[in-house]
Amino acid sequence: MTSDELIERFSLFDDWEERYAYIIQMGRKLPAFPEAERTEANKVRGCVSQVWMVSEQRGDCIDIQGDSDAFIVKGLVAILLALYSGLTPQEIAAVDVEKVFADLDLADHLTPNRRNGFFSMVQRIRAFGNQAE
Repeated sequence: MTSDELIERFSLFDDWEERYAYIIQMGRKLPAFPEAERTEANKVRGCVSQVWMVSEQRGDCIDIQGDSDAFIVKGLVAILLALYSGLTPQEIAAVDVEKVFADLDLADHLTPNRRNGFFSMVQRIRAFGNQAE
């Protein structure tokens, strides 16, 4: 999903209660995360909730899986996977996630801890891209 598509979907909701529900719904639709991958090595540091992310290179592209033990955070994982999974390392580096974050108006509706966790996940995803180059 492109950032424009994501922003367009968010614009369909009139208020933040509906947007939170959509974020949670996105998280619930994530594929099952393998129990064997819930390791210390796969944890994303900087998140208050537990978050795990792994990547696998398929050709030139990087597929990313993730999960969290918190509903909203799992939805944030889903947002990031929609933006980044299946991209090349160069495309990952080119995503302007700060603009997407602002365009989705997440800055005003996430706690500072969740905001920090969101960008910790972004750093982990960018690291996946850097390792693959």
